[in-house]
Amino acid sequence: MQSDHIASALSAGVKRGVRQRFNGSGWLGCLGVLLLSTTAALAQEASVPPAVRAALPQDMSIGGMIANADWVVKAIIASLAVASVMTWTVALAKGIEFHMAGRRMRGGLRVLHGAANLEDAARQLRAVGGPCEALMDAARQEVAASADAVGKEGVKERTAWRLERLTAGTARAWNRGTGMLATTGAIAPFVGLFGTVWGIMNSFIGISHAQTTNLAVVAPGIAEALLNTAVGLGAAIPAVVIYNLFARAMAGHKVRLADAAAETMRLLSRDLDRLPSGRLRAVGE
Repeated sequence: MQSDHIASALSAGVKRGVRQRFNGSGWLGCLGVLLLSTTAALAQEASVPPAVRAALPQDMSIGGMIANADWVVKAIIASLAVASVMTWTVALAKGIEFHMAGRRMRGGLRVLHGAANLEDAARQLRAVGGPCEALMDAARQEVAASADAVGKEGVKERTAWRLERLTAGTARAWNRGTGMLATTGAIAPFVGLFGTVWGIMNSFIGISHAQTTNLAVVAPGIAEALLNTAVGLGAAIPAVVIYNLFARAMAGHKVRLADAAAETMRLLSRDLDRLPSGRLRAVGE
């Protein structure tokens, strides 16, 4: 311990002298200070007692640091790894879901744009499927249920309400699972930061037990602590990026779904205007 203090004092004194000597020399002075710092670190490395050196971890790979960490750090890294696996699982599942939904929505909108009436649209949408077919079925079911109604405006109003609820339910289904991405992106860095603080605290405890501030004693614990931050960022960054991609995709799908509902209402209004009063049943059949 005393030798460490002496080495640190000598190193600090030499550094001050080099700074004064090379003051104004620019990069040359910085190079001199860097060389002296490296020399001081090597001197401290040589002054590590054999007993302390034997207790230091020898494997400083990522797997070795995880294996040498305490149970709190291991639990944090394991939880972040699970969150990362869940993030990529949701990304794969929702990515396939959004791709299929987008393809069906585009096909359904093309059918609705070109259909002459509800019957024509319903027949073509059976081959497409997806939300557009569900909207068409809901509209035809409401018309069939209102076959005995007197006015046409009430049918349009009830159909609009039904389509509005259906679009809201479809949007909720699309949004299911993305909350986990937002949660992971928000808390994973702080979970990793907690592991970093815990690891640094253990490093200071190790310094007090070893009774030395040697860099060789401090570095392994600091490296293990910083590994938690790296794992936390590795879990959070993909989650945030994927969530933003899904949010944009969901916004586009909602716009297409609203267009499909509007096209359905247009076809319904056209069919109702073509029929005389009392013949609503023919539209829903």
